[in-house]
Amino acid sequence: MATKSESRPRFHLAFPVTDLEAARNFYVGILGCKTGRESDRWIDFDFFGHQLVAHLVEPQDHPSVTTNAVDGHAVPASHFGAILDWDQYQQFVLKLEQQGVEFVIEPYVRFEGRQGEQATLFIRDPSNNYLEFKAFRDIGMLFDKDLESY
Repeated sequence: MATKSESRPRFHLAFPVTDLEAARNFYVGILGCKTGRESDRWIDFDFFGHQLVAHLVEPQDHPSVTTNAVDGHAVPASHFGAILDWDQYQQFVLKLEQQGVEFVIEPYVRFEGRQGEQATLFIRDPSNNYLEFKAFRDIGMLFDKDLESY
């Protein structure tokens, strides 16, 4: 019998990469994802319980990224990631630092000590896909409409 956590909806995202082996090294070796099905043109990754599918594209076909200003940072408009527990996020930051991962936006805390306090960071994969990892001090604030303006 499936538990509630096992029966929750899973998110699926397909995204372009320009080098499948570099993608495998990053998502498995750096982020700790497991692989699923694959072919010579794509790889499935278990990304925190969600299905990511890296599809091989030619470098000239990879989309460019525009940014928006948030907290004085140039946040890539196209990005994906995971929302971790606060302690899990702190451990994840240490893991990335120990592996020498370059941060696009260094880890920092938004709304520190206030309602909606959250930690965030941005990195990029070898194909220049941007990933954001964040944690809320109170996960109940995730969709709260009364938070201060971003």
